[in-house]
Amino acid sequence: MALDAAQVQQLAKEFESKSAQEILKWAIDRYGKKIGLASSFGAEDVVLIDMMANIDKEKAHVFTLETGRLNQETYDVMDDVRARYGIKVEAYFPDQKEVEDMIRGKGMNLMYESVENRKLCCEIRKVHPLNRALANLDGWITGLRRDQAATRGDTKKIEIDAGHRGIIKLNPIADWTSDMVWDYIKKNNVPYNKLHDMGYPSIGCEPCTRAVQQGEDPRAGRWWWENAASKECGLHFDPMKRK
Repeated sequence: MALDAAQVQQLAKEFESKSAQEILKWAIDRYGKKIGLASSFGAEDVVLIDMMANIDKEKAHVFTLETGRLNQETYDVMDDVRARYGIKVEAYFPDQKEVEDMIRGKGMNLMYESVENRKLCCEIRKVHPLNRALANLDGWITGLRRDQAATRGDTKKIEIDAGHRGIIKLNPIADWTSDMVWDYIKKNNVPYNKLHDMGYPSIGCEPCTRAVQQGEDPRAGRWWWENAASKECGLHFDPMKRK
């Protein structure tokens, strides 16, 4: 049975004092494989995968958006995760014709030419595949944290995703810091993307991500040529919040 807005609002209050593991157990017990983790295989996501596998490996549902322009290190950690936990990772690819038409019309590196072009590329390579991934799910899980970006400061641990049929969106580590993420990885020997060791705190597609310098904002390496206050790919766009 779907949760209504009042129930979700109440759960959001309750979840503030609950651990990420408790929230994930609630989700897996309630939804099973009808809720999935959208993983880009950054540090936050591998933490959540480790927790989910420890709760119930058979019901742990993980999917990824294979944009066609990821770093080799990202593919490496995908294989490391599959080997370590024995779980499947469902890959969703962009529509071939959409990609072909976009590249023929605007070129391979269109994202550097304008914000509109970059958002188009993200929409075709990420947003449309996410829509397909979520089409038959009752909820999804993310590694969003409030301190990652200005656009994420009000992220709740459970929300209604108005952009995807009103399904549940869980952000179990919304209140975590980067230090908490890395403490968990080290203490539990979790496999992680080696780009993090090369100065990449946030990882996306290869042409749109760079390493950051000491003292720079952690997301400064994502679409570094754009305004930091509005840099999002569209995956977490909320039509109710208009962001």
